[in-house]
Amino acid sequence: MTPITLFATAAKPPLNLNFSDSLLMSLLGMGIVFLALIAIMTLIKIQAVVVKKLKPTQETASATVAIEALRKDTRVPAPGSLGELNLHSVPDKTAALLMAVVADELKTPLNELRFISIKEV
Repeated sequence: MTPITLFATAAKPPLNLNFSDSLLMSLLGMGIVFLALIAIMTLIKIQAVVVKKLKPTQETASATVAIEALRKDTRVPAPGSLGELNLHSVPDKTAALLMAVVADELKTPLNELRFISIKEV
């Protein structure tokens, strides 16, 4: 058999559906798709809950340390920071911009740099 004859024998005549039947088939198809998406979403949420219960992450631990520090009203530097920064008559926005430019020029991540003081001259 040639591919042309296989295609000709496999072809079926189109279904003759009226409007209500085609609408019902469309709604049934969309309903099945939405049910599958809801099932996948539910499985993902269940997995997230199970993973959180089994192994607390480092972010959770650092978040609890930060919350406890706030409750004690003590100053704790942010994770990854290298100390305090003294700004001498420089707005925060300008200091942040300056630090970003320096990090970009040095091709170094910002959390690996230590800025001690910024002063406008």
